[in-house]
Amino acid sequence: MSKKYLMGVDVGTQSAKVIISDLDGNIVCEGCQALRKLDIPAPQLAEHPDDDLWDALKIAFRRVMTRFNEDIKGDVQDILSMGICIIRCCRVLLKENGKLAYPVINWMDKRLNAPYDHHAKYGPVRYVTTTSGYITHRLTGKRKDTCANYIGWWPMDNNTGEWSTDETLIKQCNVPLDMLFDVVKPGDILGTVTDEVAELIGVPAGMPVVATAHDKAVEALGAGSLSPGIGLISLGTYIGALVHGHENRKDAKNFWSFQASVPGRFLYESMGVRRGMWTISWFCDQFGDGIINEAKNHGITIEELFNQEAQKIPAGCEGLMTIHDWAPPVEAVYRKGVMFGFDGRHTRAHIYRSILEGIAFTVKNHMDKMNQELNTPIKHLIISGGGANSNVFMQIFADIFGVPTSRNKMKGSAAMGCVINAGMAVGAFKSYEEAVEKMIHRDDEFSPNLENTRFYNQLNDKVYKHVNPHFDPILKELSLLVD
Repeated sequence: MSKKYLMGVDVGTQSAKVIISDLDGNIVCEGCQALRKLDIPAPQLAEHPDDDLWDALKIAFRRVMTRFNEDIKGDVQDILSMGICIIRCCRVLLKENGKLAYPVINWMDKRLNAPYDHHAKYGPVRYVTTTSGYITHRLTGKRKDTCANYIGWWPMDNNTGEWSTDETLIKQCNVPLDMLFDVVKPGDILGTVTDEVAELIGVPAGMPVVATAHDKAVEALGAGSLSPGIGLISLGTYIGALVHGHENRKDAKNFWSFQASVPGRFLYESMGVRRGMWTISWFCDQFGDGIINEAKNHGITIEELFNQEAQKIPAGCEGLMTIHDWAPPVEAVYRKGVMFGFDGRHTRAHIYRSILEGIAFTVKNHMDKMNQELNTPIKHLIISGGGANSNVFMQIFADIFGVPTSRNKMKGSAAMGCVINAGMAVGAFKSYEEAVEKMIHRDDEFSPNLENTRFYNQLNDKVYKHVNPHFDPILKELSLLVD
């Protein structure tokens, strides 16, 4: 009997990735393609240029299939199904023929903080959907989507996983039901790959395309964070902090309750860090030129050189602190990122480590409020995303949270979550718990340095938690002078 495989498709804000895994969670090959930089036509607007999501994904598909055929010598008919996970909280406007009527509106765009409002510049819009609905249509020709990727101004009933019948809600969202795609639950088949697309991207025609959820929920599944007291920190352009739950908590004050990637389960998510890992990329892009040759001589990336330097800096960066408001919250649009506490000791390594610590402080303060409301303290953290490759970042999380912190061998957990949903759809696993046990492989674990934890607690309680009230008045005045 030939070996069988599953495919995971993960498109984030910065890249498209396709993996092929065996049924024991071993990644046999992958293909990636960076997305182009977002178009920013005006402050607080953000659009994906042209048809970038689909264009990048086509390249990622062709790359993974070339490796599968040439390096693995695999039979494409042994790939049982693919699960797809595409960036959440975006808005896609389609023509009658399913092509884009307007560029994909990214989650960082202020227009997504309000109901859909048609503008003449959008052109003829027949359907309003999510990025996962759009990519499903591209792959299968079907107008279907997962019910678990509708966050924000959508008439979705999260308890049933169906479109709401509440006329008031439908009117508030300003999207008639006949402009929406049909929805299915995570782990259900959306459709099959068309002949035309199969020839274009190299996968077999008729391959089932399987629904997952929104990207953070899929990451939570792929990270294996199903048990109480296990928290996931997802390091992406948006950094999220999440735990699984069993009920739709509509009355929550310090977190949101979303449909999970496990049907019938829910995901609780505290506030996160907007442009979180973007800040690290920004720092490396802006200040890395001077160490390019140094990094090359050591055979490492700029990021890894910064990580090595930051590891030598003491906890607290000798007084240098970073506040992560590069993308301000809706309730305080005047806020901007702040670094303060500079003196003559500080180097580029201090700045870099301060950015990492600022992320961890922000996530902890948001997550603490969620966990207190749930009355379920965090006993263990799992870190997901490319930033989990950094030993210094992992140790900072362990020290600031004061709990054991681990990463998985597969750092991109969303792709593995897609694989699990894909496998459930075709009977490769008996249950989600069995799938997690088989497919998720733990890597190393970082224990907290208790001396650092005590110091970080003082720094957080006496300084970090009080920064916004002190800086807000000044930043309000600044916002009147500078857009």
